[in-house]
This record gives sequence, C-alpha cells and structure tokens, in this order.
Amino acid sequence: MRQLIHAEWTKFRTVRGWVIGMVVAVPLTVLVGLLGPLGSNFACAGPNGQSCANQTVPTGPDGTPVNDSFTFVNRTLTGDGVITARVRALRDAEPWAKAGLIVKKNTTVGSQYAAVLRTGAHGVRMQHNFTEDIAGPRDATWLRLTRKGNTLTGATSPDGEHWTTISTVSVDLGTEVVAGMFVSSPEHVETSRSFGSIDQNGGPTTTTTTFDDVTTDGDWSSGWRQTDIGGTPEVHTGYTENAGVFSITGHGDITPIVSEPGSRGRTVENTLVGGFTGLIAVLVVATMFVTGEHRRGLIRTSLAAHPRRGQLLAAKAIVMGSVSFVVGLVAAALTVPIVRSVEVAKGFYLYPASAFAVVRVIVGTGLLFGVAAVLAVAIGMVLRRGAGTVTAMIVGLVLPYLLAVASVMPQGPSEWLTAITPAAAFAIQQTIHEFPQVSASYAPADGYFPLSPAAGFAVLCLYAAVAMVFATVALRRRDV
Repeated sequence: MRQLIHAEWTKFRTVRGWVIGMVVAVPLTVLVGLLGPLGSNFACAGPNGQSCANQTVPTGPDGTPVNDSFTFVNRTLTGDGVITARVRALRDAEPWAKAGLIVKKNTTVGSQYAAVLRTGAHGVRMQHNFTEDIAGPRDATWLRLTRKGNTLTGATSPDGEHWTTISTVSVDLGTEVVAGMFVSSPEHVETSRSFGSIDQNGGPTTTTTTFDDVTTDGDWSSGWRQTDIGGTPEVHTGYTENAGVFSITGHGDITPIVSEPGSRGRTVENTLVGGFTGLIAVLVVATMFVTGEHRRGLIRTSLAAHPRRGQLLAAKAIVMGSVSFVVGLVAAALTVPIVRSVEVAKGFYLYPASAFAVVRVIVGTGLLFGVAAVLAVAIGMVLRRGAGTVTAMIVGLVLPYLLAVASVMPQGPSEWLTAITPAAAFAIQQTIHEFPQVSASYAPADGYFPLSPAAGFAVLCLYAAVAMVFATVALRRRDV
C-alpha cells in the first residue's frame, strides 16, 4: 500500500497543471476574503460627528461586544446586602424588555453584574455578565437578589413569603458596588429577506413598570438616584417615587451583541468567506486527478500494475485528501490573520474567539478541503467524466453554501440546505454562539449553522464514506 500511495503521489506532482491548481487555491481564498473589508465604508456618524470607524464598541468581562444601556435607580452598597421588591408586569413591552434588581460593579458600560428580572414575554430570569442566562418561573412577581462577597443569589416568590432560588453565581465585584432597580427595553426590529438582500426596520422603544414593597438589608447609602447606563437615552426615560412605590420607564438593552448582516462586527469565519473559491480549485484538481486517467485510457495501465482496485482507489483518495488538507490548512492560516488585520484597520470590531477556536477553524478548513477532495475522487471514479463530477460537487457542496449565506432563500430552506447536504461541513468554521436571551434570526446568512461544527463536518464525512463504497463497488465490477 505504501508503494501504491507513493506512485499516486508521484503521478500528482509530475503534472504541473494539478500542482498549479492547488497552489492557486491559497491566494484565491485570501484575495476573496479581502474583498469584503477592503470595499467597506461606514457612512453613519457618532454623537460627536465622528465616523463609525472611529467609535469603540463596549465589551463585557470576557471581551464580548455588548449592549449595556438601561435606566438604573440605584444606591451604593458596601459589602454584603439584600434587596427585595415586587415587580409588576411590564406595560407595552417588547418580549425581551426587562425590569428587576441588579448589582453592578460600577456604572461603567460593560462592567460585571448580576441581575434577577422579569421580562416582557420570557418569564423570570437570572442573568449575569451579559452572556449567562438562567430561566426561572414564568409568573412570579417578587424578586430578591442577595450578595455575599462575590456570590450572588437570585430568588423569586409568588407571594413574598415562599421563595425559590433561581441560581447562585460568582461575579468579581469588589467591596463597593451600585445596586437597585432597573428597566430596559430593546429596539423593535423587523427583518425581511429578499433575493440577495436583507432589510431591517424598527426603532427605539420604552417600557414602564412599578416596583413596590422595596426593602434593603446591609450597608446601603441613603437616597435613590437615577443613572442612565450607556449615556443619555434617545427617548424619554425616568422614574417617580410616591410613598415607596417606584414607577420606572426604561430604554436600552443588556445583552451580548450577536452577529448580524450589515453590522460592524466580524467573526473568525467571516475572514474565510473566500474559502469556497479555493475549494472549487481543489475540487477541479481532485476531479481531474481521477477522470484524467479514464479520459486517456491510462486507468488500464494503473490497474494492470495494481490489480487490487479497492486499494488503488484508496491510494488516490489518500493522496488527494492529504494534499487538499494541506492546501486548506495553509490557506486558512494565511487568510485569518491577514483579513483580520485589514478589518481592524477599516474600523470593524472583532468578536472574541479563543485560541482553541481559531485553531479549530483553521484545521477544520483543512479537513473540509481534504474530505471534499475525497468525495470528488469517489464521484469522479463513478462518473468518469470531469465536467459531470465538477458540476455534481459544486451543486452538492458549494451552491447550497452560497444560497444559504447570500440570503437568496428564506431561513427555513437555508437551514435545511446546510443540514442535509455536504455544505453542512462549513459549520466547522463557526465560532459564534446563539444566546437564548437575545432575539435574532440566527440564520446561515448571519453566520449561524443549524448543526454544531462537529455534526456538520460529520455530514460531509458520511457523504464521502458512502461515495467511496459506491466507487469501490463500481470500480470492481466495471470493465475499464
């Protein structure tokens, strides 16, 4: 088998066109990835007239870009303490409008916090540090937030007497914190997708709710004060107090910012948008590597030298899969840092990704190229025609990906295409996460695939394995 693999490797490297085709896949991936950031310009302006490119985006404790804007009626708490209140239903509220109790490290946007809250349509929740969300009862009205050092416990009650703990979390707050009542109401956004375009319409909203039976225990400063976290709101907000009953009107949101089309945020996988062009070059070479022998009749010579047909096919798949893996690996390893540096220079902000996630994306792209090449080898052996094989690979792998990410199809069909076709393997490049507390489309066009990275890649592997079985059977039975 080793000699057979060496023979196929020698056959590949002695055909200049095949080598050139593989090499070209690398700059294609880089150059197409650069087209997006190089062609982007921001036309909006900030509050002081500066362009969007000069604005900074607030980040949470872990570096995630966040929204941190709400109406905060607060006092200073030193050390341990408890705050309890009955929170009435939110009026005219968005589903993810929030009203509740919060302990925050300070009033700086993006600082650490923990909160227990009611929502417009998603029941009671306990949330902390923007990305963490724990569901509580649907209809409880009493809320309590207890601080003991850096440990915060959220609880709820239907009557103020019988309490149920939602969760206990650890948040690094320091000794002195700000705590109290808050209300937020996110913008109302309606998204419509048409052929190749996405339209978003909406505007700011407010919601009002009432807090009563407010009690505190611990070393609290005297007097409640209003703080508009995130700056001066663009809509009217405020609070009134009458005999211990607080009516608070709020605007804004407290959430991580998710990837959406048209935003200034860029993910690791955004840099590899040109990967499909490099993949097409690899698929063409992989197809020619197999079908060229059939076209010229050289397959008879190969089988005469190596009569074990299954081993011959396996050797071809190993050589082409290995070469394609290296090409994909190199292309991704070059593209990610080059494109990200250009994105930063153009004013985009980057969604954080761990070193492991970046390595997984780069290696995963290599695996995607490699297994796709094996699939092309198998189909090429079955069809024996270059044009038919390339067409089959593009229709089955590349076209579903392009249709899904280019917003030319509704979300439902896009998700099906990227779940049941070989294009599911592009999920291996995903690093962003869905958050249950953030309303978004989470469509392939936004960078969210219906399958996990491992499951999506497994779909392509299954296609390749089945195709190899069919190709082996066809090669053994066929008179070549």
